[in-house]
Amino acid sequence: MILIRAIVRPEKVNNVLSSLMAAGFPAITRFSVVGRGKQRGIKIGEVTYDEIIKELLFTVVKDSDRDYVVKTIMKAARSGEKGAFGDGKIFITPVEESYTISSGIRELSDGSFEEVSV
Repeated sequence: MILIRAIVRPEKVNNVLSSLMAAGFPAITRFSVVGRGKQRGIKIGEVTYDEIIKELLFTVVKDSDRDYVVKTIMKAARSGEKGAFGDGKIFITPVEESYTISSGIRELSDGSFEEVSV
């Protein structure tokens, strides 16, 4: 399993969410965040905005789905055909195990399951 964290423009988030839903990946956690990338913000006239509003999306998928999900996010989040500065960033992190609170099921990174007594 892997954790995919995608930072995207707020105006692109609904496009990303609907694209992932259509691709069969409906499980998403969403946060509103602020930050800046390599460009260190944006200057409009005399005002510099060093923290830009973005959306942070989290999803956990099987390793085998990694490339498909990343490409789906990139296609949906990109501005225009070639993209633009500030379109976002995607981070991939391994997930060793997960727990479903309601059922007490523990899923390991190898895909095996076990019930955990509370």
